Amino acid sequence: MSATRKSILVILVILVADQVLKILVKTNMTLYQQIPLLGNWAFIHFVENNGMAFGLNLPGSTGKIILTLFRIGAVVAIGFYLRHLIRLKAHPGLIISLSMIMAGAFGNIIDSVFYGVIFDNSSPVRAARIFPPEGGYAPLLQGKVVDMFYFPIIRGNYPDWIREGTGFIFFRPVFNLADASITVAVAMILFNQKRFFRHLSPEGDRESSGEKDEPAHDLPETEQERTGSAG
Repeated sequence: MSATRKSILVILVILVADQVLKILVKTNMTLYQQIPLLGNWAFIHFVENNGMAFGLNLPGSTGKIILTLFRIGAVVAIGFYLRHLIRLKAHPGLIISLSMIMAGAFGNIIDSVFYGVIFDNSSPVRAARIFPPEGGYAPLLQGKVVDMFYFPIIRGNYPDWIREGTGFIFFRPVFNLADASITVAVAMILFNQKRFFRHLSPEGDRESSGEKDEPAHDLPETEQERTGSAG
C-alpha cells in the first residue's frame, strides 16, 4: 500500500470512529451523565466545551470563531506538509503521525463548524436530538466540542501547607478520541525525532536520492612529482 493510501486510511478510520462515538454520546446521554468503565478509574463522562483540547477554550463567541478558523488553517497547512513529506518519501512513522494529528484536528473542526446547526442543546435532563425541526442550538462555526473520556486514576489530598490540604485528581481533563489521536501522535514524533526527521540531514538526502560516497583513489604520480621527490 502506498504512503498516500496509508495516510488517507488512518485519517478516515480515526475521523469516522471519533464522529460515531461523539454522535452516540450526544444523542444517548444527558449532559454530565457518567458511565463507569473500570471501577473508579475510567468513565464515559459527557461534557461539552467551546475550545481547544482537554477542555481549554477562548472566551466569547468571537474567541470561538477565531479558534475554529485557526483550526481550519492548521489542518490545511498540515495537509500541504503531509503531501510534501509523502513526495520526499519521509519516514512512514512521521507520515502516520502527521495523519493522526490531521484527523484529530479535523474531527474537532466538524464539531465546531456543524454541531451547533445539526443538534439541539444538550442538558442534564435530556439528550440532544439530531436535525431538530426548530433548528440547532448555535450558528455555523460556533458549535461545542463533545468530550467523553475521563480517567481519574489517582485521587488524594495535597499536604496542609499546599492549598490547605484540598483534594486533587489525576488525570482530571475530559477528552475525546480526536484529542487522544493528536496527543499520541505528538508523543510519537517527540520520542522518534532522529528517525522521523532523518530526511532533513545531508545523510538522509543522499540515502533518499540513492547517492553513495565514492571511495577515494590514489591519483597516479606525475613525472614532475617523481623528479622532485628524487631531488
